[in-house]
Amino acid sequence: MSEQVIANNFIHAFIDEDLQEGVYDKVATRFPPEPNGYLHVGHAKSICLNFGTAKKYNGTCNLRYDDTNPVKEDLEYVNAIEADIKWLGFTWENKLWASDYFGTMYEAAVELIKKGLAYVDDLSAEEIKAHRGTLTEPGKESPCRNRSVEENLALFTEMKEGKYGDGEKVLRAKIDMSSPNMNMRDPVIYRIVHATHHNTGDDWCIYPMYDFAHPIEDAIEGITHSICTMEFEDHRPLYDWVLREVGFWPNPPRQIEFARLNLTNTVMSKRYLKALVDDAVVDGWDDPRMPTIAGLRRRGYTPEAIRDFCDRVGVAKANSLVDMGLLEHCVREDLQSRVESRNVVEDPIKVVITNYPEEETEMVTVENNKNVPEMGERKIPFSRELYIDGADFMEVPAKKYFRLFPGNEVRFKGAYFIKCEDVVKNDDGSIKELLCTYDPETKSGEGFEGRKVKGTIHFVDAKTAVPVTIRNYSYLMIQNEEGENVLNPESLVEKKGFAEPLLAEAKPGERFQFFRHGYYIADEKLCTNETLVFNRIVDLKSGYKPE
Repeated sequence: MSEQVIANNFIHAFIDEDLQEGVYDKVATRFPPEPNGYLHVGHAKSICLNFGTAKKYNGTCNLRYDDTNPVKEDLEYVNAIEADIKWLGFTWENKLWASDYFGTMYEAAVELIKKGLAYVDDLSAEEIKAHRGTLTEPGKESPCRNRSVEENLALFTEMKEGKYGDGEKVLRAKIDMSSPNMNMRDPVIYRIVHATHHNTGDDWCIYPMYDFAHPIEDAIEGITHSICTMEFEDHRPLYDWVLREVGFWPNPPRQIEFARLNLTNTVMSKRYLKALVDDAVVDGWDDPRMPTIAGLRRRGYTPEAIRDFCDRVGVAKANSLVDMGLLEHCVREDLQSRVESRNVVEDPIKVVITNYPEEETEMVTVENNKNVPEMGERKIPFSRELYIDGADFMEVPAKKYFRLFPGNEVRFKGAYFIKCEDVVKNDDGSIKELLCTYDPETKSGEGFEGRKVKGTIHFVDAKTAVPVTIRNYSYLMIQNEEGENVLNPESLVEKKGFAEPLLAEAKPGERFQFFRHGYYIADEKLCTNETLVFNRIVDLKSGYKPE
């Protein structure tokens, strides 16, 4: 399990109180995803909170799949969920399935019927909704509400045996149709679904609703603190009601809610993300633009940075919108002392140094990471013909532009002062090459004195240049003129470029800093020995200032 233990928060204050008062003698949490999609960064917060809380109190945390809806679930999602949790650095105590408890849930429903606290209803879903009332008006009781215990038991048995079709009948808890909490107005706790379940096959054709199954699952496993997001706060009275009225568990769990994570420039609705995948708007659930953990991993984010981000965001009751810049800051801060730099040029422009010997190549020295001298230095080739980045030349320079332009002199990092003497163009007016000269007395590292230049740019030797594909990713969503979130048409800009020869040895998943461009990762899916594809993880600098 990760060494990280999350900072103290109001949830831990509740847990401390429960332990001090002897309500529980240990702490047991759980992470209960529904296997109907890939996990996103919002789930990462819940993972860090549940697993981190268990570690803080020397307790346990289960992975439990909420697989009570056979229609939407898939084993692909199960495998992805487990990979994500492990990648984040956590290990579950037990891997469990809600469907393993279907027998106990059925017994609990029968117990409620016997107590006169549940009944079989013939109303349709639309009729039940119409009977529920409003926030200011009480609901209307179903004509089936006063069926006898014997009739309800018989009907529920027939539901289980498959006598009725989907939607023909449901089992409802009998609570209070005038309750100010809409969730307590005789909620449906079982429905009929004739579908094959991935775990139980065709053993069941009735399935419990989440609000009924969730508290029972927690209680069966001995969970002490059921940590949920704020949308379940209004469901807590039903959670407590189910456990209290079923009565099978003398020391039931305590549900505590916290604010879910919302990030700028993205969306974290599973339904919306699935639509992006299904409609091929993105390249699968692990597309580097997606806020899924799989997408962030392929983008090059590190588990350490995501855990740090979740810790910085903290745990609160009030929902808020967190700036994506904070997550990027955490990634940047994590990578700056961990990865080596490489020279890579985008939109390359050829430079010919006319006074450099034609057949000569020399090796110049550059540092691997200017922030970490211990990471050492490397040698890169320098010769008569080089490539520079397209952004490092302007034929008509803008104000305060200190890079290369006709008549100007700059330093080529690790090498010499280079002066642009002439621009050679193709017939269509595009730049063919820049004719430059160099000053052999200005080689870096030889302690020369004298002239200084304002600009320093990097280069790649043309004879040994390695072709690369550079995928510059940006935010998935942007705001339009009306302030609405819409898909960003420039969320991916792909460019061709050249890299220094050492980058040819990059392995899929290996991260680098591309000098003056940002942090990049060799794409795990697209990178081969013949084709080098790099995803931009994050820019080098951001205007975001974390508090």
